[in-house]
Amino acid sequence: MELLTNIYFAFFLIVTLGFLLGRIKIKGISLDVSAVIFIALLFGHFGVIIPKDFQQIGLVLFIFTIGIQAGPGFFSSFKKHGKKLAILATTLILTAGLTTVGVVYLFDIDMNIGIGLLTGALTSTPGLAAAIDTTGSPLASIGYGVAYPFGVIGVILFVSLLPKFMRTSIKDAEKKYQEDMKSEFPEINAAHFIVENENVVNKSISDLRIRFMTKAVVSRVMHNNEAVTPTPKTILYKGDIIKAVGDEQALERIKLLIGKETDTQIPLSKQFDVRRVLVTNKEYVNKTIGQLNLLGNYGATITRITRSGINITPSPSSRIQFGDKLMIACDKENMKQVVNVFGNDDRRLSDTDFLPVAIGIILGVLIGKINISMGSFNFSPGLTGGVLISGLFLGRIGKTGPILWTMTGAANQLIRQFGLLFFMAAVGTSAGADIVEIFAQNGVNMFIAGAIITILPMLIATLIANLFFKMNILSLLGALTGSMTSTPGLAAVDAMTDTNAPSVAYATVYPLAMVLLIIVVQLMGVLI
Repeated sequence: MELLTNIYFAFFLIVTLGFLLGRIKIKGISLDVSAVIFIALLFGHFGVIIPKDFQQIGLVLFIFTIGIQAGPGFFSSFKKHGKKLAILATTLILTAGLTTVGVVYLFDIDMNIGIGLLTGALTSTPGLAAAIDTTGSPLASIGYGVAYPFGVIGVILFVSLLPKFMRTSIKDAEKKYQEDMKSEFPEINAAHFIVENENVVNKSISDLRIRFMTKAVVSRVMHNNEAVTPTPKTILYKGDIIKAVGDEQALERIKLLIGKETDTQIPLSKQFDVRRVLVTNKEYVNKTIGQLNLLGNYGATITRITRSGINITPSPSSRIQFGDKLMIACDKENMKQVVNVFGNDDRRLSDTDFLPVAIGIILGVLIGKINISMGSFNFSPGLTGGVLISGLFLGRIGKTGPILWTMTGAANQLIRQFGLLFFMAAVGTSAGADIVEIFAQNGVNMFIAGAIITILPMLIATLIANLFFKMNILSLLGALTGSMTSTPGLAAVDAMTDTNAPSVAYATVYPLAMVLLIIVVQLMGVLI
């Protein structure tokens, strides 16, 4: 069909058919957006090839948006869960290496081809480059070509079916993940207390260091039936009523410090206002609450920060991020100025500035070209690793001068899916072009060997995660796809949940897995 020679027609036809296939559910299971790669394999078999440039452009867009999204949570996640995830990734890569050695001897396969099977089974192009460099043989490319198609499909099927086999509910896992997040960022409440403790009577809020001592924020004080917005110099007198905002533990500390809780509410005066303000002014992004000095400048107090649906107790060191919702208390006249300071413009959330994306990817490409040499061992992060590292660090930094690295969830999702479609269409048609020929030339044994290398390490890693780490299934799926360096696998997991748990786990283990695989490939080269 002549139309199929038109690259753009073929690409969008693959995408359209992929989405239609992805919407088909069998016993509640669907391939979703990852179905595009299956359609691409079919088209590739019949000679329709999407240029590799599509693959590279799609890859960098997809990986960069993952880094940007995961960046803020990556470093805290690695600090908290990094050891478990590192052990899991190390176990999977080492198991894959040992499995490769085993199947090479079991099926009497040339070790050069075997190393290629390993890199193809883990869909690692940097691994293949290291394999060819280490072995000095083109046979590694043959092994890669045989194992790669099932390496792509096998990971997708494994992570898609794993929750069913484990009889684990994704909804329950999401709920548990949200609960864990809430334990890190506890629910914020407000309560009123009577000043009774003789040790605090007739002392100012700054003398008592209330925020430092209790981690709660005093938003209102009522003295002689007159309510005021407190300042550091506000004196607390016996019988005064204060309104404090904080998590459960913070409010308990307020009770110990100030006095018992009361049902008496501090009425809002006509001149007082409490409002939720949206941060859309890039000038104030990444600044701490202490730097803003809202209390001194406007007599305003931030009592709560809502970020990605999570309520956070503010402190002077809390940094403001784009899209934060701030609960602010102050008098009505000053509130107008405070609102102007933060922007509070919903329309700004829909704006997407592509400049930071372009700069971030340029930095990623440059990082990927860095060559680390230690004796006979050479390592380079490569395109994927460099772009991911760039995204992670820029997402963590948030802002540099006037450039805002973070982006809204909707913008991130759009660019991510756009890149993913480019990537999967090109990878699928490329793999599909030679899949039948390679299979016929190299026999069933190589295909079986590649399948074993793909599946067995994931099974063992899953057993270890469940037996020793009791890991949330969403984090496990992200860790498995990251350890297998499988971008399509992550796409399949990403479509299963609204949380970013898989992306954070993927981004946490991916750099480690990539480095470990190259080391294992080089060690196996010594066996030749």
